[in-house]
Amino acid sequence: MKKRLLTFLLSFGLPFGLMAGTPEPPADSLKLMQEQIEKSLTYETGKINLGKNLAVMQVPAGYRYLSAKQSQYVLSQLWGNPPDSTTLGMLFPENQGPFHENSHAIEISYSEEGYIDDSDAKDLDYTDLLTEMQSDVRDGNPDRVQAGYPKVELVGWISPPFYDANTHKLHWAKELNFESSETNTLNYNIRILGRKGYLVLNVIGDISVLPAIKKNINPVLASVDFTKGNRYSDFNPDIDEVAAYGVGGLIAGKVLAKVGFFALFLKFWKVIIGVVMAAFYYIRKKFFGEKKTGTAIPDPESEAEIVLEPIVALEPLAKIESEARLETALIAKAETAPPIL
Repeated sequence: MKKRLLTFLLSFGLPFGLMAGTPEPPADSLKLMQEQIEKSLTYETGKINLGKNLAVMQVPAGYRYLSAKQSQYVLSQLWGNPPDSTTLGMLFPENQGPFHENSHAIEISYSEEGYIDDSDAKDLDYTDLLTEMQSDVRDGNPDRVQAGYPKVELVGWISPPFYDANTHKLHWAKELNFESSETNTLNYNIRILGRKGYLVLNVIGDISVLPAIKKNINPVLASVDFTKGNRYSDFNPDIDEVAAYGVGGLIAGKVLAKVGFFALFLKFWKVIIGVVMAAFYYIRKKFFGEKKTGTAIPDPESEAEIVLEPIVALEPLAKIESEARLETALIAKAETAPPIL
């Protein structure tokens, strides 16, 4: 779902009015800032412990892992999602990062909602389930519009649900269309069932990354498992809680907010970072003069919390024909438009 574009800018508390006449920074400064942010992130490969001895991941070939803390920084401070302490990390394709165009990421989190009884999996009719889900999405659109969000259409299955009863791993993919969006959004979901809940692996990207995901889905599925004591087979009916829904409920759950923003961010990141850099140019000129040449960026390992502010609604983006007009419209409307979820 489409998210806030200028959160990173607002995290510095610069009033939009002060920026109205700020000149656009040079292209090499945009590239420099992107490189500085990338260099501030530390990626890992090999064996990774997820959570407090909850699960173990062997980072699949072709990917690299970003820690929980730095992933939360990327998701909230760079991509504009609300802070989420359940995030356990992210996977990025090797040699690619948060700003890379035509890329994708896999967010890893955990939901402790009880043991999922999978007895319904063998009887599910995924065609009927899709029809029901499409109806639910349509019924929810009036509320989305009233709240200032774009309409969304569940186009259909890209990959129908598949549940492996031996490994207790479930995956499926949906195709979504957001109003005024030029491209459809990929919603690829992986759930790994455990004793007290399930691991969530969600692909963040647009429809163009589907071939890469299909190529890597099996290695990704095989890369992570719960530790002993947390596995599905460790369930104890005498002491463990059972979730109020089964496999069908997992599949029919609400669309995650983070999915659609990534593709939009990739399309407009030069405009976004341009506005950010303009802010830095303004601050440097007003408070430090022209001598200072470095650009400071937030430390993703810092304990300091940056407050997120409401941002411009994204529905008008398709009506703006150039990046220059887009930047002007975002700045002009940011103070009054509702936030995007």
